[in-house]
Amino acid sequence: MVMILFHNELTLMRRKLKTVGLILLLLAAPLIFTAQHDREFEWSKQLDIQQSLLRELDLYYVDEIDPGKLIRSGIDHMLKSLDPYTLYIPESRIEDIQLMTTGEYGGIGAMIGQRGDTIFVTEPYEGSPAQKAGLRAGDLIRQVNGRPVSGRKPAEITEEMKGEIGSPVTLTIERPYSGEKLTLNLVREKIKFPNVAHYQTLTDNTGYIRITGFTEGASREVKEALLDLKEQGISSVVLDFRGNPGGLLMEAVEIVNIFVPRGQEVVTTRGKARQWVASYSCRSNPIDTLIPVAVLVNSASASASEIVAGVMQDLDRGVIIGQRTFGKGLVQTTRNLSYKAKLNLTTAKYYIPSGRCIQALDYSNRRPDGSVGNIPDSLTSEFSTKAGRKVRDGGGIIPDIQIKPRTLSALATEMVYQRQFFDFATKFRNLNESILPPGSFHLQETVWKDLPAFLKENNFTYQTASEEALEKLEKVLESEKFLDKSAELVNQIKQVVSGDLNRDLELFRPEITTVLEEEIVSRYYHQSGRARQVIPNDQTIAKAVEILSNQEEYLKLLGK
Repeated sequence: MVMILFHNELTLMRRKLKTVGLILLLLAAPLIFTAQHDREFEWSKQLDIQQSLLRELDLYYVDEIDPGKLIRSGIDHMLKSLDPYTLYIPESRIEDIQLMTTGEYGGIGAMIGQRGDTIFVTEPYEGSPAQKAGLRAGDLIRQVNGRPVSGRKPAEITEEMKGEIGSPVTLTIERPYSGEKLTLNLVREKIKFPNVAHYQTLTDNTGYIRITGFTEGASREVKEALLDLKEQGISSVVLDFRGNPGGLLMEAVEIVNIFVPRGQEVVTTRGKARQWVASYSCRSNPIDTLIPVAVLVNSASASASEIVAGVMQDLDRGVIIGQRTFGKGLVQTTRNLSYKAKLNLTTAKYYIPSGRCIQALDYSNRRPDGSVGNIPDSLTSEFSTKAGRKVRDGGGIIPDIQIKPRTLSALATEMVYQRQFFDFATKFRNLNESILPPGSFHLQETVWKDLPAFLKENNFTYQTASEEALEKLEKVLESEKFLDKSAELVNQIKQVVSGDLNRDLELFRPEITTVLEEEIVSRYYHQSGRARQVIPNDQTIAKAVEILSNQEEYLKLLGK
């Protein structure tokens, strides 16, 4: 009897709540309708203003206006106020989207640059028609299909070298330092950028895979590299995502799936529209859920790279080593527009298993001047990994082991900026037919002695940061009438910090030699050769090998 009375009271209460809810809904409906109506009116009003403004400009502006150029400028500035990833893509640039997602196009496979009016090859891709035809980094392009390139933009030349697979293209080039003038006849092929740029064994037990992209097939490439390394006997692996800007979300999920069980949730997305609220889990059987993993990242590791690194950290599946990542926690989707144009727009934020979003910049709250700031640490929240380790949101992935990034001296930095390493390697390659394999090649003393004269011939100059600061100090001392009293001290400091090319070349010889060797090796053995030359000098890789070789330390870092 008590149960029946209780049931009746509960039923009556539910009816009352439904009635109250219905009344509230009816009361709120006009407010919702009004808000929606106001929003639609505001959009209509602003579009009408824009249309009338464009009409007045077209009719009365003093000079002729290109409507397409004007509207495009307006669209670009409008979208720029949202975030840097929301972009308008006209029909003429649809190939750019295809390249971003597939990593392939029809062409000869060479990157070009510009210096003044000169167009030159910066790098031919390994295995491409350009590389097989003998095109070299540093070659000066004089004509494409008989048409001179002088005075034209690199983007225009690049488009001219692209084209239908199987179609011919002719390059007329000049080879610096050798005096050669060549005409190369090439046939365009499908150029596919590999996502796995290089892999090898580091020790008998440790493998290394460098992943530079997340275009279609990235997970397959990683899987194939891992299986090959396992056949060679490795029992641990280093995944290198440094400098990887990201790409396709599903490729990141599939790469995680290589190392974690089927059914594990990897990432969720949340957006304003219901269709962008989704969960992505591992769908396949993994390759190896036990193999120790070290994931290398830096400040240029973004988006899909951060998903993999963050998930591996949240699940305590691998040790993260390097520098704090970029902090891109936004998801983009491509939408179709009129006239075959497209809009690449941010539709959601993504969240990794601990529940955190690693987005670093807050585009929704701009400063008065329009700039965007990082989310301060005080506004970030604490989360926990599967094993209970503390991690934070709002600022990329913070590595478990932080390594200071490789930095160069002012001299070496300026040599990079002024392309002195590039030019010296070009001269060396065009005067020497072969060198020892990567890892065995070392700069000979006779070659090193040629460097000072080479730099002077190229009118190379540089200023250290200390010199620049000292110049400012001198001006301040002079304005405050202290320069006369401190002149002797200033001159002593100037003797120490002023750039002296011969002195500084010897002072910074180890780092300059390392960069030169890497650049020269790439001219003979291309991208994979550069990677093999770099690895022995890479302190982050060395730290990863050290951690993976010590199981106790590895497990301790993972909280196990």
